[in-house]
Amino acid sequence: MGKYVFGVDIGGTTAKIGLLTEEGEKVELWEIPTRKENNGSSILSDVAESVKAKIAEKNLSSDDVIGIGLGVPGAVDADGMCLQAVNLGWSKLNVVKELEALTGFKVKAGNDANVAALGEQWRGGGQGHQNMLLVTLGTGVGGGIINEGKILTGATGSGGEIGHIHLVDDEPDACGCGNHGCFEQYGSATGAVRVAKRILVETTEDSVLRGKDFECKDVFDAAKKGDKVAVQCAEKYGYYLGKGIASVATVVNPEIIVIGGGVSKAGEMLFDLLMPSFKKYVFSGCSTAQFALAKLGNDAGVFGAARMLLY
Repeated sequence: MGKYVFGVDIGGTTAKIGLLTEEGEKVELWEIPTRKENNGSSILSDVAESVKAKIAEKNLSSDDVIGIGLGVPGAVDADGMCLQAVNLGWSKLNVVKELEALTGFKVKAGNDANVAALGEQWRGGGQGHQNMLLVTLGTGVGGGIINEGKILTGATGSGGEIGHIHLVDDEPDACGCGNHGCFEQYGSATGAVRVAKRILVETTEDSVLRGKDFECKDVFDAAKKGDKVAVQCAEKYGYYLGKGIASVATVVNPEIIVIGGGVSKAGEMLFDLLMPSFKKYVFSGCSTAQFALAKLGNDAGVFGAARMLLY
């Protein structure tokens, strides 16, 4: 009989939990509410109880379980200390020691974006590649860097924050991090809308976007239908996206770059848009990276959390 591992991805609304085999086959996935009252003091105990209940339900013994992997929305250092997770109400909590004490199992923990990258490298869009860059395009730009099959965490667990590399000088608006001109301000879904709105101000040409409250998806949909202004907006967005990814790729030299998040639903069109500026700005020695779409969606964090136990 093979062994099993639990993967846990804690979000602001729910914690996703998975029971997987050590080969990465999904046995079962489920969710529990994330109770954030009292500074999230019940979150880890709720996870522990859910894990114990699943072990009993599946008639597993403690010896059948390798351990629990944990992804959290904050930086986690090498000792398992989560320095801060604002969305959960945590500040300086050693999540590894606490969950180990609650369950008796070995625990490993990491930042949720980095953990999701590991999941995509193991069982998703980056499968078969040891060096991978994950770029998640949603409300912000997230990312994770996998080097030789392991998460590149950095000194304090804050490695992979690709959304906050500097991309544009003289940007008047502040990024959520407080800086100006971050990649996230142009490459995210909200960034695509910002880029489009600025272009609409600069031109008087008719467009289905003009005079409407629109979202990132509307820009791409209109561009696919040939709306000239929307095409211009999409191309400008692609320019920023390619330039930002090129900057990261030049540093980490990935074999494959996996694009995920809500904007990735635009599909192969994204690659057509970003490749001209990617090729223009990337260092030649790093220009052979392949591109692929993410495959695991919201389950990437569960798979990646489990994978941490199997290094």
